[in-house]
Amino acid sequence: MAGKRTTAQSLGVGHGMSRIPRVKGERYARGGLAGFAPSTVKGRLTFPPTSARQHGKKINKKELRLAMLSAVAATSSRPLVQARGHRIAADLELPLVVSDDAEKLTKSSEAEKILKNMGVWEDVERASDRKIRSGKGSVRGRPHKNRVSALIVVSKRQGAERAFGNFSGIRVVEVASLNVSDLAPGTQPGRLTIWTESAIKGLETRVGGAST
Repeated sequence: MAGKRTTAQSLGVGHGMSRIPRVKGERYARGGLAGFAPSTVKGRLTFPPTSARQHGKKINKKELRLAMLSAVAATSSRPLVQARGHRIAADLELPLVVSDDAEKLTKSSEAEKILKNMGVWEDVERASDRKIRSGKGSVRGRPHKNRVSALIVVSKRQGAERAFGNFSGIRVVEVASLNVSDLAPGTQPGRLTIWTESAIKGLETRVGGAST
């Protein structure tokens, strides 16, 4: 109802003025002013968004499951992970699996210690440096491009989202809500992913042997 709460109505032709809707009332009040039209004071939008429009895109279940399996498998491929720009230690073996104690962390200092011991802290520092957009890739109103770092997959939210969420580029998701966009941001597979032991078991139940 934005811009529609008015008595504006067109006077028609023969008055020596445009036929745009005008507010009824005294001439020296708001009467006679244009309203109920785009480009007018407190007017409505020209082409407002409609709630009936479907912004999502449907995909076949088999195709979606295949994409999920491929994205999960890419997290254990060192060449694909490095091709995305992630910086990991030379002796680091993928996939990265930690104990369920990591799900109960609530302090960022403890999370930082785990990331450093695993050899992925350099990638976290890389993501903290925002990249300035320039040229064709620039977006109006978004001068910086936020980099993506590690993805922490847990079985349940028990505090890890607060401990790891303070670091730029890191995201914590439950295995039940894990999707392809999390594992392959920008359609590029091979995101640096850290799994908990319970998350691996939950992944087997969800996609059927994806962890093997």
